[in-house]
Amino acid sequence: MGKLDGLKPAEVFHYFEEISRIPRGSGNVEAISDYLKRFAESRGLFCIQDEVKNIIIIKEATPGYGEEEPVLLQGHMDMVAVKEPGCGKDLRKEGLELKVDGDWLYAEGTSLGADDGIAVACALALLDSDSIPHPRLEAVFTVDEETGMEGASHIDLSVCRGRRMLNLDYEEEGVLLTSCAGGARVHGRLAVSFEKIRGTKLEVAIDGLLGGHSGSEIDKGRANANALIGRLMRSLPAEADARYLSLEGGSADNAIPSACRAVLAVKEEAADAVRKAAETLAQTLSREYAAADPGISVRIEAEERGEWEAFTRQSTDQVTAILALMPNGIQRMSADIPGLVQTSLNLGILRTQDGCVSFDYSIRSSVGSEKDWLIHRVCLLLSLQGAQYTVSGSYPAWEYRRDSALRERMIRIYEKMFGSAPRVEAIHAGLECGILASKLPGLDCVSIGPDMKDIHTPRERLSISSTERMWNYILEILKK
Repeated sequence: MGKLDGLKPAEVFHYFEEISRIPRGSGNVEAISDYLKRFAESRGLFCIQDEVKNIIIIKEATPGYGEEEPVLLQGHMDMVAVKEPGCGKDLRKEGLELKVDGDWLYAEGTSLGADDGIAVACALALLDSDSIPHPRLEAVFTVDEETGMEGASHIDLSVCRGRRMLNLDYEEEGVLLTSCAGGARVHGRLAVSFEKIRGTKLEVAIDGLLGGHSGSEIDKGRANANALIGRLMRSLPAEADARYLSLEGGSADNAIPSACRAVLAVKEEAADAVRKAAETLAQTLSREYAAADPGISVRIEAEERGEWEAFTRQSTDQVTAILALMPNGIQRMSADIPGLVQTSLNLGILRTQDGCVSFDYSIRSSVGSEKDWLIHRVCLLLSLQGAQYTVSGSYPAWEYRRDSALRERMIRIYEKMFGSAPRVEAIHAGLECGILASKLPGLDCVSIGPDMKDIHTPRERLSISSTERMWNYILEILKK
């Protein structure tokens, strides 16, 4: 028996459990892609798997729907694979431990991958059915959406005849999403120099932050653990001569980091003063983030005297300058749409490896010129501190379509089914719709999904009842 047996819709949760057994973090998608290919081949469905492992599966219309325009179903097969501190699961090799708590589905110790596993599960349930009426279905499953939308950028959609698309990559029931921000990734890499020094090694942990999605939750005012390391270093007494030994924080450029660890070497006689400064910063941050991020903790977890291979003074100052001076979070709010974040920046990953410190930033904006200017500023600041940089994964904004027949039809169906009007919204988070629309001229697209909470974190969870309502809504859309 499966762990999700008895949940409704049974066919959707059956496939969600199946794909949850397959490791599918971004950059590790070969197994899930091959699974989708086998699924199609075993059912005699047309299937294309390209060289980057994108999948297109086509199922012809059921009787009576042959004259209807095809419908594209779209989602991404990768997930943000993160885990709680202390969780021993290897997410590159192991599947998820699914758990049910009332109306919520979650994964023990890790992210759930409902973003965007629920899209894959719904599409598979539709493709597998012999009884659900529908026009020709063109299911498009992309790879590595979470790390720059490389799959959507690469995919060839010339086999697709449809110009109506349901993107199943949103996480709030009752919302029809019709536009989103564009974005890009900046990867900075600073080569650092080392020298041997004597002193006290301190292991500093900044954690307990809420984190979250750097698009949909950037407006919550939460702290960025990586950026706080820079603030910590600037708060230490100069006489401590604090140097980095290593840095590690965050797991994805598009996730607000909830924890960061820095190993420092300080002068032996200044260790107590450094500990006191860390305690003072913890108290300050608790006041500043009392409402937005109340669980922030700054701790020195270990202390050891000896000789250490530490960053030079210059390299330490360069890293700290990048962390302390780089813009972070919301850069501008929209003047046209109240409450919509227009432009933002997130330092999602901070690492020390092979004699270098790397910085991975996610940049988003619904205004192309602002996105380009923010990229320029980030690259300029990195270069001023001696770091090299690359820009990748740039994708366009998905612009609002005023004359959307699909949107108007979906509004009418929603009102009839649920007795109230859905909200039609734009979001700051990035979706693949803009890229796909550039490949399918005239594409009419709406994004929907069930209620999810805390995506891109180990607290991620999916509403079971909302999934059932969304499934029934999709069936009615296809039927009409």
